[in-house]
Amino acid sequence: MIVTRVSPWSVAKIAALLYGIIGLFVGAIMSAMALLFGTALAAQRNDAWIGTIFGVSAIVVMPILYGIGGGIMAAISALIYNVAARMVGGVRIDVEP
Repeated sequence: MIVTRVSPWSVAKIAALLYGIIGLFVGAIMSAMALLFGTALAAQRNDAWIGTIFGVSAIVVMPILYGIGGGIMAAISALIYNVAARMVGGVRIDVEP
């Protein structure tokens, strides 16, 4: 079996979901770090709300940004693959029944 074309929209949907999940993990880590350092900063200064806002928003914003960026880049990559596959013949995949 030789893959000569992939649907950019199909690839973009899958990549957006996968990158969104990755963004959720990255956002959770950033949120934990921001809350931790925000608490440490609050002991010295009176502006812990900055770390709290950044921490809470990271867990929402990062999956969205990662999902959108990953979907766009995957669609562009699929378009480039389609052009390259026309030139050289695509990727050969061996499948067993």
